[in-house]
Amino acid sequence: MLRPSVLFSALLVTLPAAAQTPASTPAAVPNAVKVVASDHASLQAAADALPATGGLLVIPPGNYELKEPLRIKSADTRIEGAGPATHLINKDESGQPAVILAPADLKTNAKSKLWRVQVANLRISGSKKSGHGLYAENIEEIYLEGVSIDHNGQDGIHLKNCYEDPRITACILTYNAAVGLNIDGCHDIVVNGNQFEENQDALRCVDGFNLCMTGNNVDDHLRHGVVIENTYGSVVSGNMIEECNGTAIILDRDCYGIALSANVIAHHLEGGVDLRDAWGCTVSANNFVLAHKFGVRVSEKSGRNAITGNSFTNSYIGENKDKRPATAKTAMGIDAGGGVVIDGGSDCTITGNTFTGLPEEGIVATDASKRLIISSNVLTDCGRKLPTGKPSISTGKATEVVEVNNLK
Repeated sequence: MLRPSVLFSALLVTLPAAAQTPASTPAAVPNAVKVVASDHASLQAAADALPATGGLLVIPPGNYELKEPLRIKSADTRIEGAGPATHLINKDESGQPAVILAPADLKTNAKSKLWRVQVANLRISGSKKSGHGLYAENIEEIYLEGVSIDHNGQDGIHLKNCYEDPRITACILTYNAAVGLNIDGCHDIVVNGNQFEENQDALRCVDGFNLCMTGNNVDDHLRHGVVIENTYGSVVSGNMIEECNGTAIILDRDCYGIALSANVIAHHLEGGVDLRDAWGCTVSANNFVLAHKFGVRVSEKSGRNAITGNSFTNSYIGENKDKRPATAKTAMGIDAGGGVVIDGGSDCTITGNTFTGLPEEGIVATDASKRLIISSNVLTDCGRKLPTGKPSISTGKATEVVEVNNLK
């Protein structure tokens, strides 16, 4: 029988058969069961005891060392731990995941799917030589809740083709060598109330649509915060994204129809929002504080975007004082700020924003930019490091520019 370092006793329980149903209703399927891991020789044996119709796998407190992935192959299944006291430790050093959720016949049937698999209330960790913490493929309506995933050699969580309605909530994803949460080929995605810290990137969403990322805390990432590619119809709102060595949010590779709103985007060494290949998107009501190179950048591959109602600022705290010094031992320690850079983009509105305490111009458009409306913005104390008299809005030879009613 399985004996982790600390274990609560539990019994294997099989639920009673369903009551007889009327002849007019479909025949009842066999009941799901409850399986307790401590009643089996290994975690895998416990998982294999779940029937195809699913059930509840309870993993009591303890340290469980995994030399190969724990494979979950049944639908309508929930794997439940006892919080971080249930600790799955990946001891594999060949790059395999700690946990794999996937249909048993996936290798021979690429269209095979499992529905409604859940993982909750446990910890998964690894090492530099291990793979993903949790890898899921072709799981529809996957639900991950209250999972702590840290120190894995690749992604914390990697979802591949979990197409229908994936939900990730109240998880903490930290110190993973690649991406905290990597979402590939999914749609109608909810990422809510999670914490991300010191992964390479916090979240990547690729080849999907309808991402709803709200209320997350993203801190101290080695590269970028949120990277979205080839995705449309999504919202990133109400998140706190702080201290990336790269950029807070990147939209690239045919993104369109995405709203980035009401986020605090604080202290990034590259920039705040980089619209590398993004069309028809909205950047509104965000606070860009201490973004070193730019607050929002719109590249030559992007256009038809609205940038409105944002605050671009440094660490000014009133009475002619900045909270942070002009020089420090590290770049993260200095006062900084970036505004809007239209780097060849087109058909954009920049309206109703405030730009304050920035070392350079509040708004810059390169010569290749065109069809811009720059209106009703407030620019105060910008161009601190520029020669006296240089304007706080610079559009160079950009064409078809309407610049009116700005207070500067």
